[in-house]
Amino acid sequence: MNYQKLRALSTKRFHLPLERSIERALRRLTLAEKSVFYFFTFLFILCSLSLLYKVNSAYLTDVPLRGGTLTEGVVGNPRFINPVLALSEADKNLSALVYSGLLKYGADGTLVNDLAESLTVSPNGLTYTLKIRPDAYFQDGTPVMADDVVFTIDKILDPDVKSPLFGDFAGVSISKVDSSTVSFTLRQPYAPFRANLTVGILPKHVWSSVTNDEFSFSQWNILPVGSGPYEVANVTRDSGGIPNYYDLTPFDKAVGRAPYIKHYVFKFYPSEQDLLSALDGGDIDSLSGISPAEAAGLKKSGQNILSSPLPRVFGVFFNQSTNKSLLDKSVRLALDMTAPKQDIVNKVLFGYGTAIDGPLPPGLFEDIDNSVTNRDMEKNLLDATALLARNGWVKNAETGILEKKSKTDTIKLSFTLSTSDNPELRAVADMLKSAWSKLGADITVNVYEQGDLNQNVIRPRRYQALLFGEVVGRDADVYPFWHSSERSDPGLNIALYVSSQADKLLSDARSQSDQDKRAADYKAFNSLVKFDLPAVFLYTPSFLYVVPKTVHGLTLGDLSTPQDRFESVRDWYIETNSVWNIFAKR
Repeated sequence: MNYQKLRALSTKRFHLPLERSIERALRRLTLAEKSVFYFFTFLFILCSLSLLYKVNSAYLTDVPLRGGTLTEGVVGNPRFINPVLALSEADKNLSALVYSGLLKYGADGTLVNDLAESLTVSPNGLTYTLKIRPDAYFQDGTPVMADDVVFTIDKILDPDVKSPLFGDFAGVSISKVDSSTVSFTLRQPYAPFRANLTVGILPKHVWSSVTNDEFSFSQWNILPVGSGPYEVANVTRDSGGIPNYYDLTPFDKAVGRAPYIKHYVFKFYPSEQDLLSALDGGDIDSLSGISPAEAAGLKKSGQNILSSPLPRVFGVFFNQSTNKSLLDKSVRLALDMTAPKQDIVNKVLFGYGTAIDGPLPPGLFEDIDNSVTNRDMEKNLLDATALLARNGWVKNAETGILEKKSKTDTIKLSFTLSTSDNPELRAVADMLKSAWSKLGADITVNVYEQGDLNQNVIRPRRYQALLFGEVVGRDADVYPFWHSSERSDPGLNIALYVSSQADKLLSDARSQSDQDKRAADYKAFNSLVKFDLPAVFLYTPSFLYVVPKTVHGLTLGDLSTPQDRFESVRDWYIETNSVWNIFAKR
């Protein structure tokens, strides 16, 4: 079309059908009639636009969009952003985001492939062979290979490196099958071994020149290169050179979809109070690891608190060899009956926990539910008092303490309760002392600094009763906590429990690949421990996460550690875009 025709078209006057007839009709209307006509015309147009808007909205949906910033606060500065060395929460949080393992936990809590393309287990349960995905890359563009996996595990097993994960791979040998395939060989079947394969993989080409002496001091512990969903974009340090700010951005070549949140920022603070002040001042958006009391206060102020049970068991573990009164099962049963478990959850944990009466956390197995509800404490006190009376325990008229005469001496219901210098545990110990005093027990609470408790009380087994917690994990392998071979340090059988039947059940369960048979073994073990009562089981705590309501797609699911919350980080989003349903990805 030339310029002349285009100009003629632009100046041409177009007429609507019946335009002149409508004009003549309008001229004949009176002013009042015109007003009514124009009013209803306007109303018609307004209703039509409103209807179109509603129809359009009905077919629109919000979809996640790359963008937004989430700023999280953590107590303590990171030192080892390295899965082989990570110790603190700051270390573990950043390592979980920057690194990825051969396997990972899925949304339903089951293990699925991550860097691994496939996993094959030999019929005898001793050999695990994994093939690495061809599209697995480190954040410097280098492919993830078998050499990287072998290098990582060799570092964990090197005693000079002093990795906290050494025990997970002790007795395990690893070999390179080909450039993209590795094989792990176990000395004996161990069904929970799969969980160990979630450890982050180090890039050998980055770390190979770092000696063991330099390993914990390398710059790569602060400027990590991994293959996880996020990579380090920016780091700032304080005047002493210690990192106090990390800006993580999505790694677009990570296995699976890259995260939606464009900037995941971490800031570090010296104490919980500083952390809470930063939240109150708007310097951070989210935080975790705070006490239940603080979480309850934040919830009242309108903060969004997410919680999920952690597979940890807190209880009072008895060292019966150091106190004659605790040898009497009726005493242990009476103490269990009168322990104010639900009150502890309500008053100390502010509801962020579950009262329990067994060695396994609720929810690990469908047929095992150790949760406790609706205990009639007044009736339990009467029943416990009657139980002790039937077994020869009588209150001393002067002291009010229960006593039991034997052939050689008089045994007093008196023992020390040792625990850590932790606000929650101190409060729990005081509640137990108050409740058991009503029964006629003389309880002395001994509080120790955590390091002192571990080194001078727990390891040499110098306690009569110990208020403590055990980290069970999602694999439910409680062998280290209850097998008789683990009674002495460095074993973790702090109840010094001995049962040949329990030993067999625990050994069978950890080597059993059939999940139904494994669950049956644990069910029998759980019943046995509840009958023998080597400990008073109190509660399992919840993980608490303060996160703004502007973050969507965040589901905590089943957690083994606080860092497991990042398994769904690819689904978190802040920014959205509205599109028609037919264009939304399904």
